[in-house]
Amino acid sequence: MPIPPAEVMPWGAPDDEDLEIRLAPGPRGDWFTASARTALFDAVWTVSARADRVGLRLDGPALERARTDELPSEGMLPGAIQVPPDGRPTILLADGPVTGGYPVIAVVTDAALDLIAQARPGTRIRFRHAPPAV
Repeated sequence: MPIPPAEVMPWGAPDDEDLEIRLAPGPRGDWFTASARTALFDAVWTVSARADRVGLRLDGPALERARTDELPSEGMLPGAIQVPPDGRPTILLADGPVTGGYPVIAVVTDAALDLIAQARPGTRIRFRHAPPAV
């Protein structure tokens, strides 16, 4: 018996609303000034054209460090937000490194990782505090 053709379902481009992404505190949040920690949540970030499967580089205000010394490499996981010396955060994704030497200011919650993975250059992101773990 022949299989009938499936109905074609139209789809559109992803919507252009700001993504709201929940963040948990990072292990090196104390490496940043209070104003940098505030700016992380107050700014509207834009996914840079330099984004790929390794990480989403974000355009927005530079996040100022309170400490300038170097950090030895430590374990990384998808969703970690590393901040290199230029102050522009990068959210590590599926092909990100397993170790890193830049301080991690915050971490994307597991529930928000799928949204981040679908972001494309030009996507606007607003960060929100994740509710405390129970």
